[in-house]
Amino acid sequence: MTLKIGIDVGGTFTDFVVARDGAEPAIFKSLSTPSDPSIAVINGLTDIAAAMDPPMSLEDFAATIDTIVHGTTVTTNATLTHTGAKCALLTTEGVRDALEMRRGIREEQYNNRYTNVRPLVPRARRAGIKGRIDREGTEVEALDLAAIESELAAWRGDGVQAVAVCFMNSFANPAHEQAAAAAVRRAMPGAYVSVSTEVLPSIRFYERVSTTALNAYVGPKLLHYLDQLVSRLSGIGFKGLLMIMQSNGGVISPQAARDKAALTLLSGPAGGPGAGLFYVGAHGQDRCITTDMGGTSFEASVAVGAPMVKNDGEIARHKLALPMLDIHTIGAGGGSIGWLDEGGLLRVGPQSAGADPGPACYGKGGELPTTTDANVVLGYLDPAFFAGGKMKLDVHAARRAIETHIARPMGLSIEEAAAGMYRVACNNMAQGVREVTIKRGFDPREFPIVPAGGAGPIHACAICDELEIPLQIVPRESSVLCAFGMLMSELKHDFVRTFVARLDSVDWERLATMVDEMARDGDTHLDEERVPAAQRRTELKLDCRYIRQYHEVSFVVPRTLVAARDAAGIAKLFHAEHERLYGYSLEQEATPIEIINVRVQAIGSTSKPGYRRDDWQGADSASALKGRRAVYVPSRKAFAEVPIYDGHAMRHGNRVDGPAMIEQVTTAIFVDASFDCVVDALGSFVLFRKGREDLVRAALGERETRETSGAVA
Repeated sequence: MTLKIGIDVGGTFTDFVVARDGAEPAIFKSLSTPSDPSIAVINGLTDIAAAMDPPMSLEDFAATIDTIVHGTTVTTNATLTHTGAKCALLTTEGVRDALEMRRGIREEQYNNRYTNVRPLVPRARRAGIKGRIDREGTEVEALDLAAIESELAAWRGDGVQAVAVCFMNSFANPAHEQAAAAAVRRAMPGAYVSVSTEVLPSIRFYERVSTTALNAYVGPKLLHYLDQLVSRLSGIGFKGLLMIMQSNGGVISPQAARDKAALTLLSGPAGGPGAGLFYVGAHGQDRCITTDMGGTSFEASVAVGAPMVKNDGEIARHKLALPMLDIHTIGAGGGSIGWLDEGGLLRVGPQSAGADPGPACYGKGGELPTTTDANVVLGYLDPAFFAGGKMKLDVHAARRAIETHIARPMGLSIEEAAAGMYRVACNNMAQGVREVTIKRGFDPREFPIVPAGGAGPIHACAICDELEIPLQIVPRESSVLCAFGMLMSELKHDFVRTFVARLDSVDWERLATMVDEMARDGDTHLDEERVPAAQRRTELKLDCRYIRQYHEVSFVVPRTLVAARDAAGIAKLFHAEHERLYGYSLEQEATPIEIINVRVQAIGSTSKPGYRRDDWQGADSASALKGRRAVYVPSRKAFAEVPIYDGHAMRHGNRVDGPAMIEQVTTAIFVDASFDCVVDALGSFVLFRKGREDLVRAALGERETRETSGAVA
């Protein structure tokens, strides 16, 4: 027996998905251990081994694991909490303040109190070094190695752990950076060295120096964590393949992650969009909105055919110019704290109670009211069935926290205050969905939404009501959707090089040579990861813009067009993408097009678990009925006795009418009064707006629809 396990380390819980071909995935959760996240990984594997049939020792179980795909928030949290490495920067004389000057653009025009972000490298540890290479790659001033050695001697005595190296125009000629990096490795052999031409060899100095500094800042922390993880896994006898999730939605080896630690920044939720597409694909859909509400944060993303990728972003206002999935994150999770601002208005988040002490209802010393506490008071969570009964929730503590900090100061009842917290949290999350839909030119009403995370399906109906979304698809694995998506991910390696040329006069031979070189670099990485040639492919993208534009557009170009020197074919693709993104193109004006960067992604296919489809069982859900309890119904602004169903007992075709609750061990689904629910062949719970039987037909097919229409369990 061989297994694949997806592991997603979150701020509150660490999620596990155990996959075997032809079997329903098994879901496990363990409380995260922020001081050493690898402890929670081993704790979870221990629980899984004990739950096997028959139970196994941890060592015997580890021997059966073929692959572990692991997503980590170590680098993200280090950046957000300013707990990264003590690092220094070697750069070109005259530009050492680029990290503070940034783009020189006022980021919030109407906020006079808005201050600049604190640089990851303080000015005292940023050294400007004589030496210059021009934009063509020609050396115009020799590098001052003596000055570098002098700075390194001072930094060594100051306990510097990492050094970033980023010189002007190094993308055109890396010689100076290579010489500086060699000097660092000689003088400080224990330091983590981050070199811009190895991390991001492309144009735009600020983006490059910021990304290189980020890589240095988080590198030592990731190295320490991966060493701990590998050591602990080795200690229990794991001999399978360990892969690390990266922010572009692909996976890489631990060694590749060590070399380029910044690739794991914002990688925690990267498995979600691919998993969302998998589940909506069963309904003939190729697009979806995926949300993930965990204990600390809420992520939203859109996928159209494939997860949407952007080539730059920010983390804690620090620019990160690496390919990453377009995921919007806000501080809205189950642990988000409710509070009153200076004007007495109710707010929820972004502060979180995390895993320790956690929400007040956890009974671990937390005294502040959180979204989870509100959900307990409103009846969405059964205090005796949280985590399948492993954790008993303290209802009195939840009520006391809400009364003390929200209800009494606002002159409300505890229930009214809890309903207010729920409503504010849902509005915050709806705004997060707007960021990835309406602001990017998509109508959310045209997308099914896949709510994930342990708390996600409790709030999804309110989000859908706010945005008029008629269809939700809640997978059985929704509470661990990102971990599930990691098992669907492929090996991916991104390469970028600057290549500035007008499309109508491009040097085709030079362009083809550059593409071939990057493809060979990708093959080298895939060779190291033992990916068979038949399971490899490459994808070419060009970053282009109209002449005199500032921003460029990245779009996929078949390599055959480059081989055929087909400038007109490439231009047509660019015009179409520009039209899609901005609503216009300059094709009719025959405005010249300029290439800025060439990007190649080397992809290695991985074996993916197969999942069975359930046989039709009929509409009757009576056998899954557990009982009834009082639950707050937002659309009615009142409590009502609603039926409670055992989600694990529901089968393909089963239907319930809202309002109702569907409970599983790791999540709960609230079906509001404006929605009904059916179960599809994958076991997903399909919530559709009342009266939209056309959505049921898409989910179940004509025959099954006739049987379920009008049926009430």
